[in-house]
Amino acid sequence: MTTSQQPLQGRIALVAGATRGAGRAMAVELGRAGATVYATGRTTRTQVSEVGRATETIEETAELIDAAGGTGIAVPTDHLDREQLKSLVARIDRDHGRLDILVNDIWGGDHLLVKQWGKKLWELDLDEGMRMLRLGVETHLNTSYFALPLLVRNPGGLVVEITDGTEEFNRDYRETFFYDLAKAAPLRMARALAEELKEYGGTAVCLTPGFLRSESMLDTAFKVTEETWQDAIAQEPAFAISETPRFIGRAVAALAADPEAARWSGQSLSSVQLAREYGFTDVDGSVPDAFAYITEVVKGGKQAPASDYR
Repeated sequence: MTTSQQPLQGRIALVAGATRGAGRAMAVELGRAGATVYATGRTTRTQVSEVGRATETIEETAELIDAAGGTGIAVPTDHLDREQLKSLVARIDRDHGRLDILVNDIWGGDHLLVKQWGKKLWELDLDEGMRMLRLGVETHLNTSYFALPLLVRNPGGLVVEITDGTEEFNRDYRETFFYDLAKAAPLRMARALAEELKEYGGTAVCLTPGFLRSESMLDTAFKVTEETWQDAIAQEPAFAISETPRFIGRAVAALAADPEAARWSGQSLSSVQLAREYGFTDVDGSVPDAFAYITEVVKGGKQAPASDYR
């Protein structure tokens, strides 16, 4: 590939939470753009995290990065374990002496979320709720704490906090209580880090996919495949506006390759917003705008097909 095809050649990225879904796709697309990508997660070919899915591993993610044209390095990491994070960052420093891109995509709380639907805060299992916050908030904080001293060593570093929902969309309650809190936190983290990174020439943003057509959404929630995903629309009409993980993968790669990415610092961004800015599409050539469709059609009652929002 040419330099123009691989604008991130020589850049070092850490995608924290790259086992599956958006994390895997972002890691692969950063690799496709030429980056060396450290892919972390808890599920490997020899152990499975509490998420309980053995079908995706960080080793496989690293292989996909290699196949895309980058360099993938799988590092088993529990981002609640500070010693593991110290070792991870020390390894990146030892091997490369720099970190250019940090993507905080750690989550792993969906198995707790499904237990909470329809319940008020005081009806929930408090330990499970706090576990959700640890998985979705503390992990991000830990990772930034240990990784940022390496990232700020050189100007131009990029931090991407991943959440579910834009700042505007998340003004509405995102049931349930702990999920709402966990997904609001990265928005504030990005804003705060934008201020703290400014003097080092660094950028921090918060990025969200739309309705993500992840592996678990396909095979567990709706019992379909990527080839038959439209069969799930009968069960959930809003699934008509869903997007593949590669859409947000392309978003983060385009952002990382933008020499003027600092103009976004501190902002809440979405995959569709960056698609319109940088000119990429989802794999089917569409540009799905999930938030507009859900706001105007699903919640607002507007009579319009999902195709109008793709």
